[in-house]
Amino acid sequence: MSALDASSGPFPSSARSERLAQSPAVRRDGRWWLVTVSGSVAVADPVFAGQLNRFATAMAAADQAVAGRRLQQDQPGGRRR
Repeated sequence: MSALDASSGPFPSSARSERLAQSPAVRRDGRWWLVTVSGSVAVADPVFAGQLNRFATAMAAADQAVAGRRLQQDQPGGRRR
């Protein structure tokens, strides 16, 4: 996940943000926002926010699995395709 430019949106520059994959969903200090070039909207629906949280957790687990696999392949004796 990549950080959102701190100068865009309704966020203070000290806030931490992460974009969910390549979607307009951004988690900023624990709260989800939908961000576009024309503005930002806070996610107020707790069910939708929960789905975003679950998807973010799944994406993080997948990223870790891929990183672990790459480390194994880079070890001596690791197989590469």
